[in-house]
Amino acid sequence: MTKDWKTRTQLVHEGSRRSQYGEMAEAIFLTQGFVYPSAEAAEARFLKAGEDEFIYARYGNPTTRMFEERIAALEGTEDAFATASGMAAVSGALMSVVRAGDQVVSSRALFGSCLYVLEEVLGKFGVHVTFVDGADLNQWRAAVTPGTKAVFFESMSNPTLELVDIRAVSEIAHAAGAIVICDNVFATPIFSRAVEQGADVVVYSSTKHIDGQGRALGGVVCGSREFVRKTLEPYMKHTGGSMSPFTAWLHLNGLATLDLRCRAMADAALQVARALEAHPKVTRVIYPGLPGHPQHTLAMAQMGSGGTLVTFEVKGGKEAAFRFLDALEIAKISNNLGDARTIATHPATTTHQRLPQNQKDALGITPGLIRLSLGLEDAGDLIADLTGALSAA
Repeated sequence: MTKDWKTRTQLVHEGSRRSQYGEMAEAIFLTQGFVYPSAEAAEARFLKAGEDEFIYARYGNPTTRMFEERIAALEGTEDAFATASGMAAVSGALMSVVRAGDQVVSSRALFGSCLYVLEEVLGKFGVHVTFVDGADLNQWRAAVTPGTKAVFFESMSNPTLELVDIRAVSEIAHAAGAIVICDNVFATPIFSRAVEQGADVVVYSSTKHIDGQGRALGGVVCGSREFVRKTLEPYMKHTGGSMSPFTAWLHLNGLATLDLRCRAMADAALQVARALEAHPKVTRVIYPGLPGHPQHTLAMAQMGSGGTLVTFEVKGGKEAAFRFLDALEIAKISNNLGDARTIATHPATTTHQRLPQNQKDALGITPGLIRLSLGLEDAGDLIADLTGALSAA
């Protein structure tokens, strides 16, 4: 590991492997299996594969391994395991560490599919899940006990951008002997160093900022080599949630420009948030980079940025929100985020549609709420587009 390299250098070069042809770009190894020079070599590899030895694409692949090593270097962990999607990463990280009778404590403000895994999947297998207000450290202290196996949270929640104090929650969890699993998608690996702040395991949907072009689903779990190879890998390789080599190649290329893109998106997000704050048809703006955000100090200490997303509420509820969305010209209506294109989402009717109204109310997901994922367009053009659409709301 070249730990003295700076972030942008790591994102271009870390983990690189070249074949005998000396190719400049990372090669895509589209193969299901691998050939052994002898029966003895096959036996030896199944007993213990070496660092650059592979058995089957579901277990590992040279292209996928390059992606894993590069993201692990960026995240500051010993190892990583690439998965078929972000939800494969979340479910794998959780399912590989718990068994019937265990307790998991989780923040309440989560993406809908994460809630499903915690409430329905883990519950079905006898795992007890306790939900807390992620920003309330007293609730974490009350819920985490010596019997808690794991704590889980989004470091910045979807869609209301509520932060969890990673360092403080990790201290609470570790005092009780629990493992800390942090979904770090909204914070991005550029702005958050969750492992440095106490998290044991960090998961990403690489579908988002890492891919950055809306091309392919993927995910990754970062952690210690002990966790990744002895706890997570057996679960993932036997249940089939591994990343495809082609996706790994796409996401490797995405990593090369990740730092540049995230910083440009965050700069645009701050400009857009300031503009929206001043608009008469916007009743509230949620952006941790604004001094008026209740967790602004924590955001600056934990991330050094407000991130790439802005959430705001349009006056007039769902009808006004829909008129706004339909009037957009540059920003696109979709449910993804972290794309080079600016994306507007109506959480109440899409990403969080399945939640009962009382849960939406508790999370602050109102009928007029819009989640905006900033892309790479000119910030002035975006502000003009948003302002024009608001006039139609």
